[in-house]
Amino acid sequence: MQPRISMITLGVSDLQRSVRFYRDGLGLPQLDSPPSVAFFNLNGSWLGLYGRDALAEDAGVPADGQGFSGFALAHNLASEAEVDAAMQEAEQAGARVVKAPQSVFWGGYSGYFADPDGHLWELAYNPFCWIGPEDKSPSL
Repeated sequence: MQPRISMITLGVSDLQRSVRFYRDGLGLPQLDSPPSVAFFNLNGSWLGLYGRDALAEDAGVPADGQGFSGFALAHNLASEAEVDAAMQEAEQAGARVVKAPQSVFWGGYSGYFADPDGHLWELAYNPFCWIGPEDKSPSL
């Protein structure tokens, strides 16, 4: 297996609401997609949105998962100010701030928001290293 994630697919309860959140609210570039799914370019990988029940059926698992899903998506930024701005953008788009951005135990700065379906996103500044596509890395 090659060391990469090609796509992250989120099971959502309302596809159109989620498309508006990610496309219009967060400004992710939407790719041409069939009506039952939405794809967004993440600069090296894709984000897919698909009906929660349909995704569970496709995977052969129950769709009734509750509570913490055991993972969070992360979006790293180049400064604390960028984390704050991105959190404000997410909240204005309809996200629920779960943990306001703050200095954290590992020496960085981060906060969490939940999208309309409760998927957790961490917004983080890591002063020790850049995590992301090499062609977009800031000089640290």
